[in-house]
Amino acid sequence: MKNLSLNIILLFSLIFYSCGTIKVASDYDSDADFSKYKTYAFYKTGIDKVEISDIDKKRILKSIKNSLTNKGMSINESPDLLINISTKSSENVYIDNSFYSPYYTGWYPRYGRSYNRVAYTTSEGALYIDVIDTKSKQLIWQGKGIGVLSSNKANRDELIENFVNKIMEVYPPKILEK
Repeated sequence: MKNLSLNIILLFSLIFYSCGTIKVASDYDSDADFSKYKTYAFYKTGIDKVEISDIDKKRILKSIKNSLTNKGMSINESPDLLINISTKSSENVYIDNSFYSPYYTGWYPRYGRSYNRVAYTTSEGALYIDVIDTKSKQLIWQGKGIGVLSSNKANRDELIENFVNKIMEVYPPKILEK
């Protein structure tokens, strides 16, 4: 019983810790002059292909728009930049091999045997934000965020906004002097 309660506490602390963790990475074209970009538009053709709900797309785009507005950029029909998004998701399965059965029958009967069983699963998602120069038609910046997904509507707006904000914190890149 003590082992079971310890496993439950460990499980909840792991879930609680992982819900707040978003890993962010970015890459950029070192030849791009990010100070010249003032306007943007969303790349509708690419965004329409993303296989997530339209509600989540709307949440993501709203968060990107808010972030770029806070950075002094504006939406324009003849933009300097196009913004595209893409997503990936994966299921993580956690195995608990501490399940013990005192009885075992089969070809070689023994008493007592450990079994592996699924302890819990989580969904992990990746959001990619691509920034494309409209003149050169080249990708100049890409941000990626990886974190645990939640289907709970109560915090989904906040979760997605936090996810996007973490990625957009590193845009534009802080270019070091050579």
